[in-house]
Amino acid sequence: MKSSHAGLDHEEPTDEFYGPALRKAVETKQVSIAEIDDHARRILRSYFDDGVVDYPVEKRVIDVERDLDIAQQIEEGSIVLLKNERSILPLDGAHVHSIAVIGAHADVGMLSGGGSAQVDPPGGNAVDPSQGAIVFQNHTHVFFPTSPLKQLQKALPQAQVQFNTGDDRTTAAALAKHSDVAIVFVQQWQMEGMDLPTLALPDNQDALVEAVAAVNPHTIVVLETGTAALMPWAGKVEGIVEAWYSGARGATALARVLTGEVNPSGKLAMTFPLSDADLPHPTIPPLPAEDKGAGADAVNAGGNSHSSYAIHYDEGLKVGYKWYDAEHKAVLFPFGFGLSYTSFAYSGLQITPGATTAVRFTVKNTGKRAGAEVSEIYVTMPPSADEPPKRLVGYDKLMLEPGESREVTVQVDPLYLSVYDEASHAMKIVPGSYTFAVGGSSQSLPLKVEAEMPGRR
Repeated sequence: MKSSHAGLDHEEPTDEFYGPALRKAVETKQVSIAEIDDHARRILRSYFDDGVVDYPVEKRVIDVERDLDIAQQIEEGSIVLLKNERSILPLDGAHVHSIAVIGAHADVGMLSGGGSAQVDPPGGNAVDPSQGAIVFQNHTHVFFPTSPLKQLQKALPQAQVQFNTGDDRTTAAALAKHSDVAIVFVQQWQMEGMDLPTLALPDNQDALVEAVAAVNPHTIVVLETGTAALMPWAGKVEGIVEAWYSGARGATALARVLTGEVNPSGKLAMTFPLSDADLPHPTIPPLPAEDKGAGADAVNAGGNSHSSYAIHYDEGLKVGYKWYDAEHKAVLFPFGFGLSYTSFAYSGLQITPGATTAVRFTVKNTGKRAGAEVSEIYVTMPPSADEPPKRLVGYDKLMLEPGESREVTVQVDPLYLSVYDEASHAMKIVPGSYTFAVGGSSQSLPLKVEAEMPGRR
């Protein structure tokens, strides 16, 4: 009833609240027919606005290869290089003669996320669930049949690339010890409707990384996760790569990045904290009694039950990176962070207020490789706005050849400089001094300029 009054038009994916319960609310006059008509009108408006009614999707032959090419391009641009000490990456076939690939079924496939992130690949799951009871637990984890091991062997034919499952840390460490480089694959499976009890990697994967890094300082960790992960071993390895849930050609994209055929350019869309304790909500409420025992890998029954409990989001405006800024918390990797095989320099920041605010600056590729840089623009608002320390208001991605410079202009929409005024129920720009900052991540902003902004709605 409260959701209906508040304007919720449709409930997905169940009808727990908008099924019989809503019908009863209408029958008892707690929700009016006019309110239901209003919900229906907005739903139908979306149908017509998106052309679903007037221009239905035509049936056509699916160009699978084209779709796979696009998926690979997206993944190549999404992989985030988090650490690259002593330039261990990209792997150089002329100097790296033996590579140990360890863990996470990297010999046969790469992990798909669950729920809406899960796509059943052609040919089916690359991993037989009956062979992975510890990993799979209550849900079937799908692996795309795209093998990192095979793609690395293909990309580095002169190197000996061997695989170990990682199930036994002793044998995994033995292989790593006698290899020039060790690449450990780790993963965390998740889906909507299930809350991870911790950001720590499951199934003793941290211990596996520790064991390998203890015998081979030239260790690279590849993460297959859908969110941030804790990395107690981060200081003991030379390379860290976040591959996410990489899709149908994930292994091809990853191999191209690891070997330098593609220069990584992805940036983090979230903050990686140092510990669970640094999260706005480090613990989640206990499960209702009927849901206990649903599995230790995740909390909530993930669609097996619709039991609910109260969660109080009391962080206010301090969401995501704004929380860590406002609370002055150190992080493992900040929002917007991502390394490259080249380097970039920023200069010449200029701000021109107007109907939209023009932010101009120059980016130069100061390294020896061509590469793409995502430039990020943040604003610190006047104290009277009562906002967190800074907010992302724009970004741009450009490819630069070695030594190339280019001026970038980003038009910042007034909405991104506005706050909500409760008295007038409208967005407004608070008059005062705004600090614009530009750089390669939320915590690397070499350019800063103040600009006076007039108040307006």
